[in-house]
Amino acid sequence: MSPSKRVQNVLVLLECDSGGELLKSSLCAVTFAKDLCGAQNSEFFLCLMSSSSAEARATACHLGARQVLLLEQEPDEALLAENLAPNLRQLSQERGIRLLLSAATSFGKDILPRVSALLDCAYIGDCCGIAVEGENLEFLRPIYAGNATASCIVHTDNAVLTVRHSEFAPAVSNCPTPSEVEIIHGTERTIASNRVKWLGFDSIDSKRPTLTDARVIVSGGRALSSQFLTVLGPLADCLDAAIGATRAACDSGYAPSDFQVGQTGKVVAPDLYIAIGISGAVQHVAGMRSSRVVVAINSDPDAPIFSFADYYLVGDLFKLVPELVGALRAHGPAGTH
Repeated sequence: MSPSKRVQNVLVLLECDSGGELLKSSLCAVTFAKDLCGAQNSEFFLCLMSSSSAEARATACHLGARQVLLLEQEPDEALLAENLAPNLRQLSQERGIRLLLSAATSFGKDILPRVSALLDCAYIGDCCGIAVEGENLEFLRPIYAGNATASCIVHTDNAVLTVRHSEFAPAVSNCPTPSEVEIIHGTERTIASNRVKWLGFDSIDSKRPTLTDARVIVSGGRALSSQFLTVLGPLADCLDAAIGATRAACDSGYAPSDFQVGQTGKVVAPDLYIAIGISGAVQHVAGMRSSRVVVAINSDPDAPIFSFADYYLVGDLFKLVPELVGALRAHGPAGTH
């Protein structure tokens, strides 16, 4: 993809949850693709696994794509990157795909670098925007924990990238004319795929929203110690919120590792982010700085998190959080306040 050439044949790999439902992060990646194609006057395709639900397929068909490609996979192979990567390489070559992208989730980060290696092309991770300078197309990505932005120009014929979904609103499935659906049979195999076997998937059942899709997140730091869930759980229940944590809280064993928000954890962008007992280290802020409204509770009046907060309380979190929970409960169930 020479910097002077227009990007054509953009393919977005969509991700579904264990129930086959389309994830919000993938819809954000579609928004990026629409922005890119709008700037370059080109079209995009969508790729969906055959394990997706009928609702997910219907949503995909009304996102404005030129075509929806349904990749047939054996049920026990559907989540193995070693199997998906060669099939995506085959699909890209057969359809002349110039740019393959997905959301920068664990799913996308596991598969797309492998596709990049198989295609011997450039890979850009955590892309957060594009810039058009004359005939040149530049891809933007955060560096230095989000304190600076790098501009990348691709010189290979193809490119693969993951999209920082927290920077984009989810695409709306409202196109009146549905996209054509074509079933693709994945037959490509590699040495790696022949040596890997799918054993199973153990999921953690939770009634709370997932971190990357949540509208509200209640997040805690190491200061909560062993009372982490005891303090945050009631507040999260009141707000129908997901629970997040700093790396220090996870490393100390107070919170599960999948709660981690930050540079080495999940990147989130909820409407409301409540930081409780979090000092505001740059590594944590890198994962939540795109939040629409930030509320912080900390006993240290000089905590760095206050410089990022829209509202903050200085005091003992073990007293303030229960008082907040009591006030919320007085106003009714979640969703009414």
